Amino acid sequence: MNSHSHAWILAGATATGKTAVAQLLAEQLGCAILSADAMLVYRGMDIGTAKPTPAERGQVPYFGIDLATPAEPFSTGAWLAAARQALNTPASGGLIVVGGTGLYIKALTAGFDSAESDPARRAHWQSLYERGGLAALRQALTERAPDALEGLADAGNPRRLIRALEHLDARGCLPESWQRDAPPAPVLALRLPRAQLHRRIERRVTTMFQGGLADEVRALRHAYPVWSDTARKAIGYAEVCDLLDGALTEKAAFEQIVIRTRQLAKRQETWFRHQTQTVWLDIDENDPPALIARRVLDLWRQHGPAPLVSP
Repeated sequence: MNSHSHAWILAGATATGKTAVAQLLAEQLGCAILSADAMLVYRGMDIGTAKPTPAERGQVPYFGIDLATPAEPFSTGAWLAAARQALNTPASGGLIVVGGTGLYIKALTAGFDSAESDPARRAHWQSLYERGGLAALRQALTERAPDALEGLADAGNPRRLIRALEHLDARGCLPESWQRDAPPAPVLALRLPRAQLHRRIERRVTTMFQGGLADEVRALRHAYPVWSDTARKAIGYAEVCDLLDGALTEKAAFEQIVIRTRQLAKRQETWFRHQTQTVWLDIDENDPPALIARRVLDLWRQHGPAPLVSP
C-alpha cells in the first residue's frame, strides 16, 4: 500500500468550482481525493453543502466526507483520522486535497498538535509558564527531551514550547514539524472576480432550493431531532430550519443563505491570503472545468506537491 508524504492541494472560496476541477484531475491522474470541507463531513447534508454525488465521484476514491451524523460533534482531530486513511490509499497518481476549510489544510501541511491535547495538561503547562516564565518551560522540555531546544529558531515562543510539552504528554515524542525550517507548503487556490463569485453563489442557492433542500432538512430533522452546534448553524440548514418552523419566508431564507455564503467566501479568501503560502489562479466564470484543470496541473507541476505532516 502506498503512503503519501506529499499531496496536490486545490483550495479557494466556496463556489469557485474546486470540486469539479479536482474530479477531472483525479480521473486523469489516477488520484484519490481528500475533501477538506468542514461541512461535507456530515452524512445526509448533501444538497446544502453541494456535496458531489456518487455518480459525480465515479470511480475516484473519496475521503473526508460522510464521517458523522448531524447529531454528532466533529473536530479537526477527527478529520485528521480520515486524512490518515487517505494518506495510505493505494491510488497510483497520489492524493488531491480539495476544499476551503483552511484549518484542515493547515493541520495537514503544518501540523495540528492540539488534536490530542488534554485540557488539564495544557492548563498545567500554562500555569508553569505563568509561575516560572520561559525558563521554566525550557527546563521542563529539556528534562524530557534533552536536545529539543538545539537549533530551534523560536525557542522564545511560549506557545510553541507548551504545544511541544502537550505533544510529549500525548504521544511521548516531539511534533514532527518541531525543527522544520522549510517554508510553508504551497497551496494553489482558485479565485473568481467578486461579482462573478456572487452570481455563482446565487445560482447555487437557487439550484439547492430547486433540488429539494427543504425536503432534505425535513428528513434530517426527523432522523436526528437534536443536532450538534456546528451542524445546526451550517449555512443553508439554519435558514431552512427557520423556514420550516415558520420564522422565515422562503424569500428571506434564500437571501440570508446568499448573504452568509458571500461572507464565508470573503473569510476563506482572507484566510488563505494570510495563513498560507498561496498561489492564486485567477479564473473566469465562463472557463470550462477542463481548461481550469489544465492550468491547475501546469501550476502544480511548476510548484510541486505540498509536503505533509503525518497526522
